[in-house]
Amino acid sequence: MTLAGLLAAAPIAQADADLVALGKALFFDATLSEPPGQSCASCHAPIAGWTSPDSALNAAGGVHEGAVAGRFGNRRPLMAAYASFSPPLHLDGEEDHFVGGNFWDGRATGWLLGHPTAEQAQGPFLNPVEQNLTDDAELVRRVCAGPSGGALRAWFGESACANPTDGFNAIAQALLAFESSPEMNAFSSKYDYHLKDPQRYPLTEQEQLGLMLFERKDKGNCAACHPHTPGSNGEPPLFTDFTYDNLGVGRNPDNPWYRQNERNPEGAAWRDPGLGGFLKTVPRFADRTGENLGKFKVPSLRNADLRPSEGFAKSYMHNGAHKSLEEVVHFYNTRDTKPVCERIDAPEPGQNCWPEPEIAANVNTDELGNLGLSAEEEAAIVAFMRTLNDGWSPPKD
Repeated sequence: MTLAGLLAAAPIAQADADLVALGKALFFDATLSEPPGQSCASCHAPIAGWTSPDSALNAAGGVHEGAVAGRFGNRRPLMAAYASFSPPLHLDGEEDHFVGGNFWDGRATGWLLGHPTAEQAQGPFLNPVEQNLTDDAELVRRVCAGPSGGALRAWFGESACANPTDGFNAIAQALLAFESSPEMNAFSSKYDYHLKDPQRYPLTEQEQLGLMLFERKDKGNCAACHPHTPGSNGEPPLFTDFTYDNLGVGRNPDNPWYRQNERNPEGAAWRDPGLGGFLKTVPRFADRTGENLGKFKVPSLRNADLRPSEGFAKSYMHNGAHKSLEEVVHFYNTRDTKPVCERIDAPEPGQNCWPEPEIAANVNTDELGNLGLSAEEEAAIVAFMRTLNDGWSPPKD
């Protein structure tokens, strides 16, 4: 799908302000969990670029605790912003790879409700390691009895509260409207200003070098999966092609999922199958399982370094294994040039080695692993990625 098609798929301009307001109220409603206390925003907060607002958690396992104390999931929260542009999950016949869907493994396909973000919005409410509601009827009951009940009825009719299925889908559509809104998809970074008027809003010399390396196929090659140029009609770039990749990332030993024995009977032996694990459950795509093991959604780089304060920790990759953009870029650059940590004495990950891949099959060795970047060039790419944070204030003339 073209960039123009992706943008058209997300109803940003068309969504009614009242529906967006309803979706926002639901997104921040902490009564929609059991026990009450966890909202969508608990894991997708605006102050951290619509992802985890917990610095201490990010610095360790990177995986959020659910509404029930002691229950954790197995992956770090993806950024909710810009996710609404993802098309439904499909097999690109020309490229022979999967595109679209939401969640790290694509399981919010968009096949049922027509939009992956609407389906993703339903998932956490009923997930026992997230908001932990018993079923869709309980969610609908709480919404209809709460402060958003009137707005839900006004927009979707009485059936939204009388029929749990109708109500569940209506709630998803309201959340989709908010997650498609300009508040969550601001396109207000320094790079957005630069694209509109390069002369008035120039990049620094280091940022410009980073952009050049970002797009060069023989250097950083970041743009291969994170397209950075406007669409044919001037649509701002999304910095993701919505595909899936196995980057060869090692396991995060601090991931609490390894110790969730009740829900993870494999314990420390567990390996995250990614997209392949989901495809195994889909009869028409089950034969694609093996070639997609270990592959995860390519995230947008927008807001990758947005944080409320300089000392605030963020985590990266599907399991939060990396803790800074500098570490991520260094991994991309040197993954295949350093020894495997498990095979040497006195390993120092990122310094003299990298951990072995969580899943060794399907690792992308064509586009990363030995980029030949200098330390100066790594720093320049990081500097450019920091121009992608929303909320940039242009200097006064």
